[in-house]
Amino acid sequence: MLEKALKYLVGMGRAEVKNVTLPDGAVQVYSDRHLDRLDRYYPLAEPVKMRTLTSLVDYIRSDTDTMAEKMIIQVESPERVALFSQLNGSRQRERLAVVEAQVPSFTYDRFIDHEAFLIGIQAKFLDDPQTDKALLLRFSGTVESGSLTEYGDDGVTQKATVRNGIASKTDAVVPNPVKLRPYRTFAEVEQPASSFVFRMSDTKNGISCALFEADGGAWRNLAMESVKEYLQEELKEFGAFTVIS
Repeated sequence: MLEKALKYLVGMGRAEVKNVTLPDGAVQVYSDRHLDRLDRYYPLAEPVKMRTLTSLVDYIRSDTDTMAEKMIIQVESPERVALFSQLNGSRQRERLAVVEAQVPSFTYDRFIDHEAFLIGIQAKFLDDPQTDKALLLRFSGTVESGSLTEYGDDGVTQKATVRNGIASKTDAVVPNPVKLRPYRTFAEVEQPASSFVFRMSDTKNGISCALFEADGGAWRNLAMESVKEYLQEELKEFGAFTVIS
């Protein structure tokens, strides 16, 4: 308590500032107590939250809010874009808008129930003849519990016995890797295609399936570049906006 009281009394006095000249001629300024810098107050707005890139473009074109002479649009991820002002007097940026895509979720990198897998592939992946979606659905949809054959799995391919007609059965090889285009970024841009390792497992609980990403995350760079190009094209008449990713 006494120590705090003494510090309070000392703090009430006027701070002394001294200039100390170093041997090399440089001058450094010292104070005999702690000083806090008082910055000028710059009020910052709460960012407007949006869901689509179209909303962001419409917001900018509407000229509803006063913006700085230069603005930055940063593509932070395939699902998130932010609109920033230039630095103010306190070297701060004002975040005026944040856009977060509504992307359907799909479980990658672990096995999931067979039925949930089939529904997810049909509902959350684009129909594209250049991808393996139709082949994957046709194959995984015909495999039944107890049909996966035991053989030397080399880590790349699997074999399954697939019902062929009423009575006969044939061996088929699981397509691997598969090329697919899931919904993973904003709807206004093209969904990037990438490779997946497709695996199936037959356990006492039935057939389960899994997709493991096999492109090292390269799709994220492609998606972010597509978002950047879209915004650059839509805002090309506005020279004050710089789009980065």
